[in-house]
Formats: sequence, structure tokens, C-alpha cells
Amino acid sequence: MLDNRMTKEDIFENLKKFQDMDMSYESGRILSSMCTKPDPIAMEAYKMFIETNLGDPGLFPGTALMESEVIEMLGQLLHLENPSGHLVTGGTEANIMAMTVAKYLFQEKHEGIPEIILPVSAHFSFKKIISMLSLKPRYVPLDENYKMDVSKIEDLITENTMAIVAIAGTTELGLIDDIEKISEIAYSNNIYLHIDAAFGGFIIPFLENKNNLNLNFDFECKGVSSMTIDPHKMGLAPVPAGGILFRHSEHLDKLAVKTPYLTRNKQTTIVGTRSGAATAATWTLLKYYGREGYQKIVKDAITLTQYTYDKLKDMDHINLICKPELNLISFNTDIKSVDVLKQELYECGWRVSVAQRPHVVRLVLMPHVKKEHIDMFLKDLKELLKE
Repeated sequence: MLDNRMTKEDIFENLKKFQDMDMSYESGRILSSMCTKPDPIAMEAYKMFIETNLGDPGLFPGTALMESEVIEMLGQLLHLENPSGHLVTGGTEANIMAMTVAKYLFQEKHEGIPEIILPVSAHFSFKKIISMLSLKPRYVPLDENYKMDVSKIEDLITENTMAIVAIAGTTELGLIDDIEKISEIAYSNNIYLHIDAAFGGFIIPFLENKNNLNLNFDFECKGVSSMTIDPHKMGLAPVPAGGILFRHSEHLDKLAVKTPYLTRNKQTTIVGTRSGAATAATWTLLKYYGREGYQKIVKDAITLTQYTYDKLKDMDHINLICKPELNLISFNTDIKSVDVLKQELYECGWRVSVAQRPHVVRLVLMPHVKKEHIDMFLKDLKELLKE
């Protein structure tokens, strides 16, 4: 194939064919993804910095300065002064970094096999982490509200407990663990606590008080050691744009390796070469929207979520699993299996996903989804339930 060169025109004709095979966010038919269509202003910034490499920041000091400003702004959002961290590829890399730090800290004082306490609702990235870092998982069951059962945590703590993980916006149901209570347990037992807020991090701070019940989920909880937050979800940044923040700079330094042939003498990320484009996009979005702008984005998504929830509640044969805390709805039916319904919706052009705990259809109402899309979806769903 490499010997068969193509003209520029033929190349882009083929690229268009590949693109036409893909789903588009603008269609409004992607109801399964926690990512969304990037904001146009973010795309402009992304293109400007596409050639930068934060892996060698001395060559790109302006881009490196932007990253430090982004981390500072994310720290303000999550109630942390003087945060340490990086813009990374996404939640998986951020979670790997946090658990690697926790393991290094554990090994400084212990010789046993490190154990991690986490809810069964934790993101699948933790399965990768458990394997990669040779950790022993100790899973916490969910309570009647499908959240981490806080009453079971202390029973799982041993002398080999390396870290506790809690979730702010579970992948399957969009629920928020009781992080305030979990933080108290971690703090009183001197255990590293990581919060995976990849989804909820750009939502919870912007919720109206009547919706968030003044949730205390971030670094305001003194037991929280690190947090994952993804700008490429509700932050509207292009993929890949994840974030990791540490309360203590010395924790981030645990990841440091010497880089003698580069312009800086150390790196504290897992990935070496890192494009600064996502950093530029995130910096632009934070400056452009600010708190007020993101409050409107979140309010619109929550309003549409409530509209969809109310419509589903009035439909025959639909069983809603829980009241939405964020912009995610889950349901099943009493006449069709979840997997059959998912396939039928696929054949109608809709992309929904299926959660496992419990086994339900899962809808994520991201900013690319509009009321007219939901009305069309509900119409098709009604027709399928009549058959």
C-alpha cells in the first residue's frame, strides 16, 4: 500500500468516505457518550498549538505556562489552593497517575501487597490499574441507592490498605458517592483518598443549589488527596483532554524521572510526548466561559435531563432506576430485555449504551443533545414498545 501513492484530491476523497462512516455528535443520536462536540473556540485554540510538545516544555514555555494556569483554575474550581497536576489524555491516565503515587507512598512504609478499596461502580480503568500495578482489590458493595456503601468501608481496611477510591459521577448511573463521609474515614485512618470526578468535575461545581444540595465532593474534604477531572467531557474540550490534581506537590514529585537530554531535567507524567493543543483548548474554554458560562451549559443539560426523565416517567412499560443527580438517565422495561431494546434502538439509528449494575439502558444528555432529538428518540421508543 505504501507504494501506491495518491493525489491530495484522492486522499481527501477517501478521508471523507471514512468520516461518513462515523457517527456525528451534531446528529443528536449519540446518547451513550460522556464526550461531546468540542466548542468551536476550543478547536481554534487547539489548531494553534497542535505542534507544541509539553514533554519538552523548555522549547514551549508559553504552552507550559498555560498548563500551569489551567491547573490553577481547576484548583480554584475544586477548592484547592496551590494545586499540582497536569493536563493528560483522559480519566484513565489520570487515575493511573494517582494510584501510582499512592503505591509509591505505601511502599515507603509497608512491604505487603498493596490493597485498594473501591466501589463496584468504579470505572473500568481501575481494572487496568489493578493489573498494571499488581494491586489487590477490595470491592465495596453498593447501597440501596446504587452508591458506595460507606458503612462497609472500614470493615475492608487492613494494614495493607494503599488507597480508597470514590466516584463523583459514576459512569453507569451518573451518581455521586458520599465523599464527605468517605473523606472522614480516609483522613482518620491516614489513607490516601482519590476521587474520580472525570464526569462530575465539570458539572457538580456549576449545579444550582436546589439540585446539588450543597454537595461537598472535592478538596474541601480534607481527606481527599487527588482528583481526576476531564475537560473533554462537560468542559467541551476536544479529545484528548483529561486532568489530574494533587493536594501536595511532593506527591506529584513521586512520579518524577530524570530527562537529561531534554530542556527540563525531569518529567512527572506517564506520557512523555504531550501535545499542548488540549491545554490551549482548555485554557481558552475556562477563560471564555468562566463560572457563569459553565453554569448555563450545565443548567441546559440538567433541564433537558429532567424533561426526558419526566417524559419517560409517563410512558407505559418504562421503569426508571433512580432520580438523576447529573445528566444521565437509566431505565429498563417490563416487556423487552435491555439488550433487545438496545439493538432495536441501534437499528433506528440511536446509540444508547447498557449499564451492568443494574442491567439497564443508559442515556447521557450531553450538550450536543437537544430537545428535538429527545422528542424523536421518545417517539421511536414508544413505537418499539408497542411492537
